[in-house]
Amino acid sequence: MKEYFIDDQNAYMRYQDFPGDGSPILFIHGLGCAGSFDYGEVVSQERLKDHRCILIDLLGAGYSDKPEDFDYRVSSHAAYLKSFVESLKLTNLTIFGHSLGGPIAIELASICSDRVEKLILSEPNLDPSTFGSSSFEIASFSEKEFIDFGFCKVLAESKNSGNSMWAATLAQWSPYAVHRMSVNAVQGGKTPWRQMLYDLNLPKTVIFGKKSLPDNDYTSLAEAGVSLRVVEDAGHSMAWENPSGLAQAIVAGLKD
Repeated sequence: MKEYFIDDQNAYMRYQDFPGDGSPILFIHGLGCAGSFDYGEVVSQERLKDHRCILIDLLGAGYSDKPEDFDYRVSSHAAYLKSFVESLKLTNLTIFGHSLGGPIAIELASICSDRVEKLILSEPNLDPSTFGSSSFEIASFSEKEFIDFGFCKVLAESKNSGNSMWAATLAQWSPYAVHRMSVNAVQGGKTPWRQMLYDLNLPKTVIFGKKSLPDNDYTSLAEAGVSLRVVEDAGHSMAWENPSGLAQAIVAGLKD
């Protein structure tokens, strides 16, 4: 594992950098997840071995630092990732973003478009979160309530509902990061993330797990000219449920 120092936060973001001669892919995980937890098995698939694959743990998550004074908004994550991409001198870059990592990927692609070749998303948040989503439930707490007891409540509910994988990686997050990012998910972006996606002038692919369908986004994205791929035997957590299938869908997206 490597680390990148973010000057204005006085904090380290940690990441894994798997070598390859092919074009680089930057993997951005979702809420409660971590690149170091989610994507190791995905990028080890034969289909992706020729690509340089960079798996990050966002600030507040996984092995990265967890500064309490950071706002953890989508745009703020995208800002330091832009500097990170520039520091590694990445070009012809594909950005992959899952769930709430999707908006981060969209905003990052929009602010370093000269370095980005393709955008691949898996079941991204394109609209403000609504009732029934994890981020909406988390944002319904005040920050103090979430720190005091809400975080433990969400962890326990995840374990009791059989979602032990998400509970395991969520437990490594800062409660501040979970809450502030969830509040931003409910608020949405200053410019709607869906509109930003549609306006990006580059090849775009969105991946769905077969178990997540039907999904209204599947239809609306197709109508907007976005390429679609489906991972069999998987739902929203496709990196854990079918890593080989997700790798196959990513490779297909690289060819779209």
